[in-house]
Amino acid sequence: MRFSKEDVVGSVFMAFGITLFVGFFYAAILSKLLPPYENRLLAAIQNDWYYCLLVPLTLPVIIVAVYLHWLSMKMFKHA
Repeated sequence: MRFSKEDVVGSVFMAFGITLFVGFFYAAILSKLLPPYENRLLAAIQNDWYYCLLVPLTLPVIIVAVYLHWLSMKMFKHA
């Protein structure tokens, strides 16, 4: 079975996205629920609260950006 270049590139992008999602999910949620680590790197990830707050605080910014994009396209269309 032969794969086209688009299939391979798409599979690489999907694997990269899934890997990033799993890593973010671990850093933001799962590491907070596990017992404390002795490893310094894992303990630093566990004690960091930046990524837990990043996604909820990004949602209002996205809503404002979408509204401003819609407004600018509406003005451009009727200008």
